[in-house]
Parts: sequence; structure tokens; C-alpha cells
Amino acid sequence: MAGNPKITFIGAGSTVFMKNIIGDVLQRPALSGATIALMDLNPQRLEESAIVVNKLISTLGVKAKAETYSDQRKALSGADFVVVAFQIGGYEPCTVTDFEVPKKYGLRQTIADTLGVGGIMRGLRTVPHLWKVCEDMLAVCPEAIMLQYVNPMAINTWAISEKYPTIRQVGLCHSVQGTAMELAHDLDIPYEEIRYRAAGINHMAFYLKFEHRQADGSYRNLYPDLLRAYREGRAPKPGWNPRCPNKVRYEMLTRLGYFVTESSEHFAEYTPYFIKEGREDLIEKFGIPLDEYPKRCIEQIERWKGQAEAYRSADKIEVTPSKEYASSIINSVWTGEPSVIYGNVRNNGCITSLPENCAAEVPCLVDASGIQPTFIGDLPPQLTALMRTNINVQELTVQALMTENREHIYHAAMMDPHTAAELDLDQIWSLVDDLLAAHGDWLPEWARTNRKVQAA
Repeated sequence: MAGNPKITFIGAGSTVFMKNIIGDVLQRPALSGATIALMDLNPQRLEESAIVVNKLISTLGVKAKAETYSDQRKALSGADFVVVAFQIGGYEPCTVTDFEVPKKYGLRQTIADTLGVGGIMRGLRTVPHLWKVCEDMLAVCPEAIMLQYVNPMAINTWAISEKYPTIRQVGLCHSVQGTAMELAHDLDIPYEEIRYRAAGINHMAFYLKFEHRQADGSYRNLYPDLLRAYREGRAPKPGWNPRCPNKVRYEMLTRLGYFVTESSEHFAEYTPYFIKEGREDLIEKFGIPLDEYPKRCIEQIERWKGQAEAYRSADKIEVTPSKEYASSIINSVWTGEPSVIYGNVRNNGCITSLPENCAAEVPCLVDASGIQPTFIGDLPPQLTALMRTNINVQELTVQALMTENREHIYHAAMMDPHTAAELDLDQIWSLVDDLLAAHGDWLPEWARTNRKVQAA
């Protein structure tokens, strides 16, 4: 397209994340004159983000310009691309509530932002805000593409496609390319020589193929090497976080024959096998990091204080490319130069063994026509079966939001694999009551008043 794009960032106070995405964007020649509209409700965080963007612009010597807004609709007016990155309720009070209330029932979690009772609650408080973004987009930039980086990704993507089917949207996560890099490292193979194809649902997609390019141009299946490395104790190698040794996923590889794309700490709570009352041996054996997300939040908040100060006083801000997909999507749509990304979209028959309306994570071709998901067909039956256990929870949470029927919140918790493995029905009902009461005004009004649903 001629001219320069307008890219609106909703939740621009996520400064480090925003810096990575905008840094990537501004390094692409076709996008270097973009208007970056930053919107956040926190004036201090918004100001810090504006400082960072302006320093990025001057460091790179580009013609882009930054604007700041506290009004969402004004920020969206005329946007070509909308990047959304916010956490409703923040670490305090909401993440703390998502962990501490279930703990009283003996229900322990690791991340609690995607599935489980924590993921359900996060979905209930997040989706109404995403819907508001959609409403504003329909009013002032109906053709814009929404790049959504918010958890619970699958619930969010599904809920947007149900209520606002005309919004052009994709949910983005970096687990597919991130895990491929980790596995290449585990096998001492350069990432550039790896070829893979993954599909499934967000945080539970699997590499259907994971291969290494040979000198003669052919490809070799790497699954036997990964299994051997795990059995011989050479993999997983230590990663960025010593608390998360990544053994759960390798164990699941030995059982399912495929490697999952999201981390072991996440996967441990999407299934009933690893976190069990009275089985500290499992926690020990697989290195399961209970309460991992609150620890990360605290570390991040601390890190950010120093980072904000450093950005304020720096003349220049170093820009290194990140592994996020946003800039390649924006570049492909804007210039027509094709790229392939992994995106979360309405399934629409891409994965024939999963429901039509669920949110699927599949390879997508991106060009001037937008984001085009590719056809996968049936997944191996054991992978489909495992995904369905998670899709049940997502579907019931979306149903609760669409119909404003509180009973479906209880049903969603009841179907959650980890919750159901630990708690009985009375405990699940009572836990949901307590969570709804504790979240209070963070939830949409229909979900707020605390009442017990009587069994028939």
C-alpha cells in the first residue's frame, strides 16, 4: 500500500513488550514512517512508553511518529493494525486471587493464565474488554487487523469470533517458534536448519513434523534423536529459568509420540497427570514449578523499575529483533511480500478432527489479502483427544460469556482436567463461588453476585 500505516497499541503500558514489537516494526523499511498510536489507562506507564518509542525513532533515524491517547476509540480512529496487550486486573489483585483462593482447597497451579480455574477467571474478566476494542474498531477502523497478544488466548480468540465475526483478528503467541529454538539447542543443531509443521490449539499444538535439513537437501526426522537424548539424560538442557526444567514435555513425547509447543510448566496444569495431592514425588521428579507465575510477576515488576529508569536516562535504545510475529504480519499485509506465521484463528475446518468454531493454532500465509490459515486435516487421535479436554473448558467459558449464564462458569471448572482430578463437585462449586466473590468488580456484572447453583 502507498503511504504509511497507522499502528495502534492498546495496553501500551506493557512497555518492554511494546518496545520489542515497535522496534521490529520500525526496522522494516516499508513501515519506518508509521504512526504509532499508544493507548493506556495508566498515565505514568503511557508516558514511559512514549519516551521509549521516541528514543527508538531517534536511535533508528526513521520518520515514524508517536502519539499518546487515554481514549481508546480516538487511538483506534483510522488504524490499519491494532496490537492488543493488556492484563485485566494485573498481578495484584487478580493473579494473586487466582492462585490464593484455589490453594485453600488444596488446588495448586503453576501459571493459571490459560486454562484451569485461573484461566477461566482471567477469560471472564478479559473478554468484555476485548469486545469493547472490537466495538470501537467496527466504529472507527472496521478493516483493521487485530493482533491479539492477550491470555487466555484460545478463549479470547474464540469469544471474539463468536460475537464479532467480521473483525479481522489473529491471536499471537511465541511458543511455536520459541520451542523449536529450544529443541534445536537441545540437539545442538542450528535453528536455521530445522523444518517443522505444528498444529492444534494455543499452548497445546504439537509438531506434526520436526526435521533437520541434510547436506543433500533432504530432511531427516528428529523425533528419534529427541527421544534418545531424553532417555540418555542429555535433554532437556538447562533453559532460561532454573525453576522450570522442561521434563514434563519430554515425558509426554514418550507417551504421545509428538512434542507439544508450550512449556512444561504450562502443560503440567492442562492435564491431570502431574500435580496431585500427596504425590510430591511427581513434583520432584518432573521439576514442576508450583506458583511459578506469581514469582515471575514479582521479578518482572522489580526488573521494570530499573528498566524504566534506564530508558529515561538513555540517549539511545538498542534494538535487537525479537521472535514475535507482529512485524512480519504488518509488513506482509502492507507490502504484499508473503510470510508464514503461526496464528490462532477460528478453526473453520482447518483441523478436521476439532470443532469448527473452536480457536485453532495453525500455520497461516500472510500477504496483501491478510491472514490465510492453511488446511491441516485430522490430527493423530491421541492429540485430538487431549486437546478436546481443554476445548471443553474453553467452550463453556465462551458460552458463559455469550449467554451471560453463570451456571456455565461452574460447568467449565467441572470439566477442567486438573481441577476435576483434585476436587469433588461440592468443592468445585464452592471454589467458583469464592473466586467470583473475590474478583468482585473485575468481572462483568452478570457474573458478580455470589450464589450457589443448586443441583437438581
